[in-house]
Amino acid sequence: MDYELLQKYNFAKIIVREFGFHHEIHWQSKVSFEDLDEETFLREFSWVVLSSGMKNTVIEKKFGPISNCFYEWKSASLIAKNCIKCFESAIQIFNNKAKINAIIDAATKISKQGFANIKKLIGKDPIHSLQKFKFIGPITVYHLAKNIGLDFAKPDRHLQRIASMHNYSSVQDFCRDISKHSGDSVPVVDIVFWRFATIEPDYVNVLYSLNITPNSPM
Repeated sequence: MDYELLQKYNFAKIIVREFGFHHEIHWQSKVSFEDLDEETFLREFSWVVLSSGMKNTVIEKKFGPISNCFYEWKSASLIAKNCIKCFESAIQIFNNKAKINAIIDAATKISKQGFANIKKLIGKDPIHSLQKFKFIGPITVYHLAKNIGLDFAKPDRHLQRIASMHNYSSVQDFCRDISKHSGDSVPVVDIVFWRFATIEPDYVNVLYSLNITPNSPM
C-alpha cells in the first residue's frame, strides 16, 4: 500500500472528526466480539435489520422508541414470551412487518438455543452463522459482523467505489491494508470512509484529486 492512500485515509479521518463524528470512531474502536453479550447482539442485529435499505438518519430517530418496545434488548426470552405485545407496539413506530418479525425471530432463536451457544457458532464461522438469521444477507452480514466486533468491513457502494478507485477489487483487502499501516481496526477504517462519504457528496473526486506529497501535514 502506498503512502498516498494512507494519507487519504488520515485526511478522511480528520474531516470526520472535525464534523463532530469522533464518537463513532471511538465507539467502533471499542467494540469487542470477546465482550459481546446477548443485549448488545440483539441491539446491533436490530439496528442492522431496520437500517437495511434505509437512510441512517431515519433509523436514528426511530431506534429509541423501537428499543422501548423490545424491553431495551435486555432479554431474548422476555421478547419471545411477549412477542405479540412487542410486535404490536413496534409496528406502530416502524411499519415493516418483515423486519419486526425478523427481530422477534432472532430473539426466539436465541431464547431457545442460548446466546452462549450462538456466540460460539458465530466465532467459528461468522459469515455463515450470521446469515442464518432472517434479513441478514450477503451485504448486511458484514455490517452486523463489524458492529459486533469482528474484523470485517461492510462492502457498501461507498467503500466499493473508494476501493475500486485505488485498484482494489475487494473491500476487505482494501480496509485490511489500511488497517495494517494505520494501526486502526478494519471496522474503524470502514466507518471513517463511510462517514466521510456521507459528509462529502463528491467524495470520490475529492479523494482522487487530493494533492498529497511526502511532506504534507496530516
